[in-house]
Amino acid sequence: MSLALSFLLLMAISQRSVSDPTASNSSDSRKLIFILAGQSNMAGRGGVYENKWDHVVPIESGPHQSILRLNAARVWQEASEPLHADIDVRRTCGVGPGMVFANWVREPAKQAGWGLIGLVPCAVGGTCIREWAQGTVLYQQMIDRTKAALASGGKIGAVLWYQGESDTVKYEDAYSYGARLKKLINDLRVDLNLPHLLFIQVGLASGEGPYIKIVRKAQKEIRLPNVKYVDALGLKLESDHLHLTTQSQVQLGNGDSSQASWSKTKLKLLHALLLSLFFIL
Repeated sequence: MSLALSFLLLMAISQRSVSDPTASNSSDSRKLIFILAGQSNMAGRGGVYENKWDHVVPIESGPHQSILRLNAARVWQEASEPLHADIDVRRTCGVGPGMVFANWVREPAKQAGWGLIGLVPCAVGGTCIREWAQGTVLYQQMIDRTKAALASGGKIGAVLWYQGESDTVKYEDAYSYGARLKKLINDLRVDLNLPHLLFIQVGLASGEGPYIKIVRKAQKEIRLPNVKYVDALGLKLESDHLHLTTQSQVQLGNGDSSQASWSKTKLKLLHALLLSLFFIL
């Protein structure tokens, strides 16, 4: 997809939102919400060394008055790193991909009529995908936090999912990963009554065990509609060989790289997000 086509889609969506006589003009109702879920690399470990965060926040991850986060008390506040500090409370959080993504998407979203970006942190480090299955504590927390985010107005733009490292330890977990992920996506769409929900998953860059290739293969083979795959393989890791560095989180969050594959990924995500707006406006 070309930048020109992205621009044309954006303009079409903008005109639709302006011409819709039923659309509310309140800022809360024009909030585009993103669910951040998964485990430690989504929660953010960039800049964390020996359980201490270095407090280095890149410009791309900086706060902006139009970017909010739903805190643990389910109250909207201006977002800043670390986004998951009061969610993933048993571990030290640092820079993740959420703020970078929000800063990247806020200008196209603004042009399409969305005045605010709302981030809903839900990720918890060290969790397997079975702990996110329908009926579990983490799944229900994600559903409840999403509904709380919607209570004051707004629409869900996408779920950003980065998880799977803990499922590389046991063969049976790795082997069953694909089926569990498909069920999770379908359950979310039913429980949130969003059949076209955009689901953006990150392909593993690392793992806790020997079965990384099996989980990555399962991720790539998901063939559900409106599910997009962003590959983190090759991004620089911290000294623990498990977590992305701060700069890698920046690269993951906005796809801003000299590598052609990342430029194409950025366009594909923009395309998917723009198309998803047709379903939620």
